Amino acid sequence: MGALPMCGIVGLYLKDTKLEPQLGSLTSEMLATMCERGPDSAGFAVYGAAVEGELKITVQSADPAADFPALAMAVEAEYGRPVRIDERATHAVVHVPADALGTVKNVVSQHCPTIRIMGIGEAIEIYKEVGLPTAVASRFALSEMSGTHAIGHTRMATESAVTTSGAHPFSTGLDQCLVHNGSLSNHHNLRRVLHREGMSFQTDNDSEVAAGYLSWRMQQGLNLQQALEKSLDDLDGFFTFVVGTKTGFAVLRDPIACKPAVLAETDSYVAFGSEYRALAGLPGIEDAKVWEPEPATVYFWGR
Repeated sequence: MGALPMCGIVGLYLKDTKLEPQLGSLTSEMLATMCERGPDSAGFAVYGAAVEGELKITVQSADPAADFPALAMAVEAEYGRPVRIDERATHAVVHVPADALGTVKNVVSQHCPTIRIMGIGEAIEIYKEVGLPTAVASRFALSEMSGTHAIGHTRMATESAVTTSGAHPFSTGLDQCLVHNGSLSNHHNLRRVLHREGMSFQTDNDSEVAAGYLSWRMQQGLNLQQALEKSLDDLDGFFTFVVGTKTGFAVLRDPIACKPAVLAETDSYVAFGSEYRALAGLPGIEDAKVWEPEPATVYFWGR
């Protein structure tokens, strides 16, 4: 299994704020290079400007024309205040005060069962769908988005069905998300452990279990680096993870590190790709420090 090409991952963390308007266009170009590594579905997380006291809740529906207006009406009726919903194709971002999170979750579960919550946080927005990565990026107008950092994934399904909910990134904590290339052999047992600890999952995907594991460890008080280091003891299999948080992103490869990965850093950005071709079009790449991340080593960049 280690020799299979499997999925593609890209990530871009901007140090230079002047590049923030270009985040989406740069990420879209990076994602397009990974089509061969993941032709069945794709997704991305974009971290943009946060408004203090406000949450962004990304939701998805197969029938957005009916579901999103119904969601807005139901949340406004239960919460008692107007709700802003920004729609992008099959996804929408619901902007609510932080204390309305429980209301939105209750409305979705009780009144809008065909809507899925994809991600929650102050900065994160998550978009993912079945289809070629270029088509998915175009559908959600990724090239028009701005922000501080982004993570993308192209999926070649090996462990579960090709569905929207099975696409990456997976988000199991506020402003947290994970993309994964590889396969975990103990995810069924770990899922049972996490269920007992109060974690819930929407899919049978092993990558969602990895995301849940990291969220669980961070709920216990570990920081992201400590949680990733602990995962080296608790996760079995082959993996390259890129994990997003509100302040930055981290990279980890398993101790064998058979899944390809490359990092590049300049004064303006840090970029990750499953292959160098994902980085080749970035500005100033010819002057970047480029290297293969070491096995079992956590790399993190953040503010």
